[in-house]
Amino acid sequence: MPAQSSESLRQQILDLSEDYYRAAFTQDFVPGQTFIPHAGKVVDASELRNLMEASLDMWLTSGRFTQKFESLLGQRLGFRHVRMTVSGSAANLLAFTSLTSWKLKDKRVAPGSEVITVAAGFPTTVAPIVQNGCVPVFVDIDLATTNVIVDRIAEAITPKTRAIMIAHSLGNPFEVDRVAALCKEHNLYLVEDCCDAFGSTFKGQAVGTFGDMASLSFYPAHHITTGEGGAILTNNQALAIYAESFRDWGRDCWCNTGTSNTCKKRFDWKLGDLPHGYDHKFIYSHVGYNLKATDMQAALGVSQMAKVDGFIAKRKENFAHMHRMFREEKLDEHFMLPEATPGSDPSWFGFMLIIREGSSLKRRDVVAWLEDHKVGTRLLFGGNLSKQPAFQRVEHRIVGDLTNTDKVMNDGFWVGVWPGIDEPRRVYMVEMFKQMIKEMLP
Repeated sequence: MPAQSSESLRQQILDLSEDYYRAAFTQDFVPGQTFIPHAGKVVDASELRNLMEASLDMWLTSGRFTQKFESLLGQRLGFRHVRMTVSGSAANLLAFTSLTSWKLKDKRVAPGSEVITVAAGFPTTVAPIVQNGCVPVFVDIDLATTNVIVDRIAEAITPKTRAIMIAHSLGNPFEVDRVAALCKEHNLYLVEDCCDAFGSTFKGQAVGTFGDMASLSFYPAHHITTGEGGAILTNNQALAIYAESFRDWGRDCWCNTGTSNTCKKRFDWKLGDLPHGYDHKFIYSHVGYNLKATDMQAALGVSQMAKVDGFIAKRKENFAHMHRMFREEKLDEHFMLPEATPGSDPSWFGFMLIIREGSSLKRRDVVAWLEDHKVGTRLLFGGNLSKQPAFQRVEHRIVGDLTNTDKVMNDGFWVGVWPGIDEPRRVYMVEMFKQMIKEMLP
């Protein structure tokens, strides 16, 4: 019997991987038994097939799938330059760190500079500011949108301010046009953390495209997933080169993995005090990291990009349903419901709830009850970051009060609207809220 070709075997493996997925990964929803997480990945046989195909390439680091994924992201979101990395947190680090490059000369963000942000959010939106020797300046948020109060930003700007770095909260855009205008007026950089906001728009324009740099996360909780993974996005070519340098060990060379001599002068550079002709692949212009992703991760992303519009539509549908049902069932008597920022079209990450003043509900009791009854919850991440042990130990500044931030820290939480939540799950979630209130407030 003739031996099968490698290509024939490859196709068999890929076809079998789809059969395996369909046989191994199916689960029916059983109310009261099946846990409904706050977020999760939505994958099918195509993701496993792509993952297997990348594995069979045995390339292992970034390659053809990475290049395709970056291209798809750029086309979908309106960016000329996209660089994949290992996580959304790494994307934030690289985006901000690129602004500190010595190559920017007097435009660089130097150590000791102040960077305006909010305390109500995820720690790795703020951590890069500290990690680069700068000072975070915290301002308060609006309760309805859980986004920054723009007037507070204006009050916080000083001659030391060099940048603003803020996330679009739970997919809800902040008033990014006003923030961008402040940045232009005061010659500040703007970094948009879009990790929770893939597909969100403000006044018809994609979030991330208002500022100098943007970030995305592809952790399984987010809009699309590559397992672990993230991306830096920009329309500024120089900043893209600096971000790539910091991502790729700090090297000056910009060749893609597996290629050489893109610059056509690999052995004809004279940089630093190195001898003329030192191999450009081993010249380092920044003190960098290795934060590259793998082609297996990117292969998942390529498959997810074919589904992202459906994912976004489902998130919006789930949010609208929850909002309507909470009002119809008068649950809003006890909870402040989330509101989209005027002019925005959010690609919602979660459904934020804040216990109203005067309600006898206690957040700790509410989330514990919901979790016990199979409804997953999350807090608004770090609450008030200035009160977290890590940030109490670094230099920071607070402008005005953080009253609303503290309210969210004490009384806020969110539940899921991710695409894996279907109508039976939505109905169950609302019923559990009703039952919880009946039990807690007889």
